[in-house]
Amino acid sequence: MALLNNLTDEIKSAMRAKDAAKLEALRAIKSAVLLAKTAATAQNELSEEEEIKLLQKLVKQRKDSATIYREQNRDDLALPEETQAAVIAEFLPEQLEVPAIEKIIDAIIDKTGAQGMKDMGKVMGMSTKEMAGKADGKTISSIVRQKLSD
Repeated sequence: MALLNNLTDEIKSAMRAKDAAKLEALRAIKSAVLLAKTAATAQNELSEEEEIKLLQKLVKQRKDSATIYREQNRDDLALPEETQAAVIAEFLPEQLEVPAIEKIIDAIIDKTGAQGMKDMGKVMGMSTKEMAGKADGKTISSIVRQKLSD
């Protein structure tokens, strides 16, 4: 597994640099990967797609936590969460910009012949599959909803 090998090297370098925030985020990734590998339903190795989903979940959790902390005026707690989210996001594939996402969604809408909101599920399924790991599901959903409601 490429992620776990790379992760071990990153943990070692964070320890040497005494970067506590980065080290905490890397350990969280390692913990999640090991838990996923040892889960009753999992095989011994995670596929690249499963690794990406796991990393996206970790980033989303930290961003959600940071948002909640900011709403409660707890910047002291929000900042570490945002830092960890940034560290974890470094392991994800490069994220697509909104214009690129819109272009892909337009092509999918044309290909499927989607007419309105009744076809949102079909478009979302193809969109999330095609842009797995490269775009946030919430962003994809809002763009698809906007395009289909026009």
